[in-house]
Amino acid sequence: MDKKACKICKTPLKGRSDKMFCSATCKAYYHNKLKEVTNRATLDTDKILHRNRSILLEIMGKNATQITVLKTVLEKKNFKFNYITGFYENAQQKRYHIVYDFAWMHFKTGEILIVRRK
Repeated sequence: MDKKACKICKTPLKGRSDKMFCSATCKAYYHNKLKEVTNRATLDTDKILHRNRSILLEIMGKNATQITVLKTVLEKKNFKFNYITGFYENAQQKRYHIVYDFAWMHFKTGEILIVRRK
């Protein structure tokens, strides 16, 4: 059976058979680099999602729970309709697009229903 080595410094490992790092330092280094790569890859998308949420908050205000606006209102604010954090369908099979704590739904009339999620 081959001896396993640390993923970072290649030092031979002692101890558990599923061990991957020789020290807490190597383990922390590995996870910090992994996080750095992930953050770099997702930064642009995160910025768009945060901007979309800010636009919805601006339109809704602090206290409203739902509002209907024309799609052009969102378009003028450069809302990116393809960037969402999720979606769900209600009992009438209407699809809501979710951006964090807000959801919105298209109507055929060109209107958008925006709701604040609980």
